[in-house]
Order: sequence, then C-alpha cells, then structure tokens
Amino acid sequence: MKHNRRSFLKTVSAAGAGVGLLSSSFTNTVTENELMKEENKPKNFQLTILQTTDVHCQVHAHDELFWENNGIVFRKTGGYAHFASYMKKMRKSKNHLFLMDTGDMFQGSELSVKTTGRAISPILNALEYDLYLPGNWEVIYGKKEMQHLLGGLHAPKVCANMYHDLGEGKKGDHIFPPYHIWNINGVKIGFLGYTDHLVPIRQSPNYSKGILYTKPEENLAHYIDVLRNQEQCIYVIIVGHLGLSQQIHLSNLEACKGADYIFGGDTHERVRKPIQGKYAKVVEPGAFGSFCGRLELTIEEGKVIGDAYFLDEISVQKYKEDKSIKNLVNNLEGPYFEDINKIIGYSKIPLYRYFVIENTIDTMILDALRWRLPDIDVVLSNGFRFCPPRSTPDESGNIPISNGYIYDMLPVDSFIRTGKVSGKQLKVWLEKELNNVFAKDASKRFGGWVTKFQGMTVRFYAFKEEGQRVESITIKGNPISEDAIYSIAACERDGDPSDMICRIKNVMDAKNLHYTLHENMKSYLKALSPVNPVPQKNAVALDAPDTLLTQVYGVDYQFH
Repeated sequence: MKHNRRSFLKTVSAAGAGVGLLSSSFTNTVTENELMKEENKPKNFQLTILQTTDVHCQVHAHDELFWENNGIVFRKTGGYAHFASYMKKMRKSKNHLFLMDTGDMFQGSELSVKTTGRAISPILNALEYDLYLPGNWEVIYGKKEMQHLLGGLHAPKVCANMYHDLGEGKKGDHIFPPYHIWNINGVKIGFLGYTDHLVPIRQSPNYSKGILYTKPEENLAHYIDVLRNQEQCIYVIIVGHLGLSQQIHLSNLEACKGADYIFGGDTHERVRKPIQGKYAKVVEPGAFGSFCGRLELTIEEGKVIGDAYFLDEISVQKYKEDKSIKNLVNNLEGPYFEDINKIIGYSKIPLYRYFVIENTIDTMILDALRWRLPDIDVVLSNGFRFCPPRSTPDESGNIPISNGYIYDMLPVDSFIRTGKVSGKQLKVWLEKELNNVFAKDASKRFGGWVTKFQGMTVRFYAFKEEGQRVESITIKGNPISEDAIYSIAACERDGDPSDMICRIKNVMDAKNLHYTLHENMKSYLKALSPVNPVPQKNAVALDAPDTLLTQVYGVDYQFH
C-alpha cells in the first residue's frame, strides 16, 4: 500500500509541475493527508438508526395499553424527559447514531393548541434529531404555519410528494427536499420521504390548502434510482407517514425495487418483527413516544452484511427523567399548567382508543352527544386513533379527566352539526366507511378505524367484498328503511361543504349548533360525573372479535 501511494504521489506531483499549477511539496502534503484519511477510515462498523413517530405532543409520561395474555395491561411509558435518558444511553453506547421523527409532531395536546405547536419545537431541537418527515396532522394550523414550524427545527426535513399548489392542479416546487443522505466513513445511507397523499380527504380540507400531494409511486422509482446510482447509497430507507397497510402495499410495488426498509407512521401500529414485502421490509414504532424503533446495520468493506430491528419500550421504570428536558418542558408548559391539569370530571373505568371497532373514549364522546341531543336518531364520532389511555385512579378511586385530556381526545374543537339523511344514504355511507378500514386492496384503506355511532346498531362482515359487508342496520330497534328520513349529529370539519356530516354528502337541513364538542363534554361531565362509558356493541363484526386491534391482515403481524 505504501509503495502504491508513493507511486501515485510521484505521478500527481510530476503532472502538477508539468502544467505549472502546484508546487511539488504542496501536492505531496495535501494528497498524502487525504489518502491517510481514507486509509484510516474503519471498513467494518455498525450504524444505529432510531425512529419515533406519532408522538402527538404527548410531552409527559402516560398510561399505555398493551395486549398481553389475551387481556389489557397498562404500564407507564413515554415522555420526552424519559426519552432523553434513553437517547443518552444510546449515544453513549453507539458510535454512529441517526435519530428521526416521521410525523405528527405538532398536534394532539392542549399545549400544542394553545401555542399553535410552537412549544414543541424547542423540545425536539434539544433532543438533537437528525431528520424529520411531515405527517398528516402537520397541516392542522395551515400551510404557512406548517412551514414555519418545520423550518424552526434544526435538522433537515424530507418529503418527495408535497408540492406548492400553483392553482388549477399545477404543481410547483417541492415544499421540502425529497431526500437526505447520511454519509458516515465514506458510506452513504439514503432517506427518501413520503407522507399521506390522502390528507385533503382524511383531514379537514382547509388545513392543506395550497398543497398538492401525489401518490408515492409517481416518483418513487426515480428517486430510488437517484439515491442508488447517482448518489451511490449502499442502503435506501423510505421514511413514510402513510399507514401500515399503505406502507405494506408500497413495499410490494415494483417502484419500490431498490429500497431496503420502509420506516412508517400514521396508524400507531407496533411492528416488533419487520414485515417482509416483495421489495422492502416494513416497520412502524407505535405512538405517543411510548416506543422507539431501532435498526442496527452491520457494515463490512462498504456493504451492509446484516440488519437487526428492535422496538424499544420507553419505560419510565427503566429510563428516569432527564432533568434538563424535564425543566424545559415544565417551563414551556408553565403558563398553561393550571388549565391543562384542572380536573373536570371522572370515569369509573379506564379510557382508551385502541380497538378498531369500539372503545371507551369514543363511547364517552357519544354518550355526551346523546345526553345533549336525546331526540337525534343517530350520533356519530369519527374513527380517530390519537389519545393515550388513562387508567390510573386518584384518591377518589375514579380516573380523573382533565381539561388537557379533553384536548388529547379531541385536539380540534369543532361545532356540533345536525342534519337529516335517508336510510339509503346511511347504508351507502356505512359500506364506504367499512371499506376504508377493511378493504382487501391495502392501498384503499384509510388510516382510521370504524366510525363510532349510537342510536344505530350495525351487524357487518369485516372481510367480505366491497359493498357487501353490512348485514343489518337497526335504528331505535327497528330495521332501517331506505326511504325513511333519520336525524344525525356529529362535528363539522373545517372546509367541508355545509351539507356534509362525517363524510356523508347531501345532508338535508344541515346546521351548526352554538356549542362545540369540548363545551358539550365539559357540561356532560359536570352533570353526570363519574361516568361509566362501557362500549354498547353498536357495531358488531360477524367475522372478527370485538378486541380487534389492527386493520392489517394477510401478513405476519400482531399488535401487542
């Protein structure tokens, strides 16, 4: 090797002298230093790539639900101060570490709403993330605020399918760069970002005004080619916020050829063993900061010769609070602390939102609507996923519900909207909503769960063909009549037509009431606390258990 280097230096030196550009001594010094650097770079080493996602502004430790031995178990997890201790341990034990968050960072708590997400940025910056991807809820405060919030984060952002809307369907430039490259010891790892292209449908339409989304497969093959062949990355990771079903679908498309992993988000699934698609492995690390996904890559002679994936639980017992992050969170929350922690009611039973069909949180929301609107035939609540559980009683023996927890359940405080629909409209809508959850074609599954309702009982088949799932519908104990007119109530969605309720179109006599979901919930708890929101089996799957915890099927995966 030394002989080869001397021969190379001699040749370069002679060439430089011949054209009169560099002195021989200067050329020798610079070139030898560069070659020594290259020779001293380790050829065999390990990389650690960490992922959080869907934290939804849950800055404190919280109760978390686990499904173990066919039953519910609660443990305390999460909280950025506990996560900081986990990161200190990781950084101390790992030589080459990369930390990313793949979306839904700025929506989901009272602190985020009161500060328009701005209280979260200093925490993320203090944790020294290396990369971010915008999630489906990053648009909640509008496009400009999304750009401001993400722009205030110190690390790079990526997204290959979000564009400036120039009007009339014309795409402008990318809002964020499509990819990012991590170069370590001369080895390149490429990160290519995609967020949910269904945001304008799934979220209130006004949130994403000014943004055009495209399906990932429209440019996926192009950017994988750029990373593999132009940038010469030895490993390509897709960072996605698409939902586990959509991410599995993507992993099976030929456009994904050349990608190694999909680090996903959106549906709060806990993938402990990577799901092997045709072209890439798929993982997703839960939600609310309860977990951190960890990929260990073994590099030898510039090639990845092994990968191992782990889902690390951020246990409050294992990782004590980091004092500096704890103080930072407390200072940011200080002006709002009293209101966030004000107790407004109690529940007799644990509150959670993890089961696909019915949950206690949604039952409480529906109970409150039914209490306020006893003459309405059917009350509805969207199939939301966010909100950590609450299972710890206080000295009263019941589980306290604070102002802050109302925001955790319902971060968007919308006015209640009522209207009238035909039985036929309800049936068509139900078939569509069930297909959004259980579609055989994974690309057609939305990220949410079954829409919740009271006043109506629906028996259905989760896994039948599209349009053939509903077996029976009864309202107030009577079979539904397609020609009959029924009254409904739910929340409005910002930007929806005035005659739409919960994605039901052409609603008759639609009108907003003068009070919101939050106001209604507070009044209900004040009047009837402690409440007992036991699910009533208004939705009954004939081919799936009540305890169904995921919409993903057909692959080796279980939520627990």
